[in-house]
Amino acid sequence: MRYVLFAFSIAAFPQVQFQESPGRISVTIDGKPFTDFYIGADAPKPYLHPLRTAGGKQITRGFPMELMNGDAKDHPHHRGLWITHGLVNQVDFWANEKNQKGAGTAGRGDVITRKVVSVKGGKKSGTISANFEWHDAKGVNLLNESRVMTFYSHPTDRVIDFDITLTAAEKAVFGDTKEGMFAIRLRTELQEKAPGNGKMTTSDGKQGEKAVWGKRAPWVDYVGTLDGAAIGVAILDHPANPRHPTYWHSRAYGLFAANPFGVHDFENDKTKDGSMTLEKGQQFRFRYRVVIHPGDAAQGQIASQFAKFSKVK
Repeated sequence: MRYVLFAFSIAAFPQVQFQESPGRISVTIDGKPFTDFYIGADAPKPYLHPLRTAGGKQITRGFPMELMNGDAKDHPHHRGLWITHGLVNQVDFWANEKNQKGAGTAGRGDVITRKVVSVKGGKKSGTISANFEWHDAKGVNLLNESRVMTFYSHPTDRVIDFDITLTAAEKAVFGDTKEGMFAIRLRTELQEKAPGNGKMTTSDGKQGEKAVWGKRAPWVDYVGTLDGAAIGVAILDHPANPRHPTYWHSRAYGLFAANPFGVHDFENDKTKDGSMTLEKGQQFRFRYRVVIHPGDAAQGQIASQFAKFSKVK
């Protein structure tokens, strides 16, 4: 009887758990640390760091939050996993570290945490719901962001769903630039460029930066080897997202980003304009799924994951 009761208690125990502390929410899945969600005033934007596999291996770069062996110290605005864009009303929310001027003519902006709406763990999944404001250099709010992140329990994978709604606090023009939008910076060992051993693969099987950067695809998987084992991370673009299938701002040095706005950059055609405008009160809704998995895209069943994700309303 004792054994039965103990087994039941383990089965009933939440497998996705959260721990809140000042400026941070820690995420534990199946009893193992997965990531931390940084939302404090000292961060220029909310971000997840680090991301880990189900086995505990870190897949994201440590810099600038911490130093890992082999870390490149370029692009200090590449923090774990983040969501921003390089031109909103000419304000740069992408290269927006406090010591950066920003590429836009209106300077750099900050994404401010307004409210953590709810933090709820669960047996199979758990969610963080939070609201943010995108402030320009003068502190004027341009966008209200509502974000829900759902973390799933799984024996071999780590899966996160993102549901992001951006509402214009005033007229907001998302400018045409490659610098955006839903992004991950991978650790050195996983990047394509030496000394990394990674490789990007699109949903139609094309491989390498030249076949991925600036191209459109419903999903891309970035796979490399850590400690002798193949590990992949995929980003899936929901079919209902604006300008699906998205363009990819993904680089051999480990930047891995989906960006629907950078048309003239990606197509190398200055006559095209990929900007999109929200009038005051209008919204964009973006949904993405991130899958961290063992093996390549076939072993990770990314095509099947996308088919399932596509049906999410």
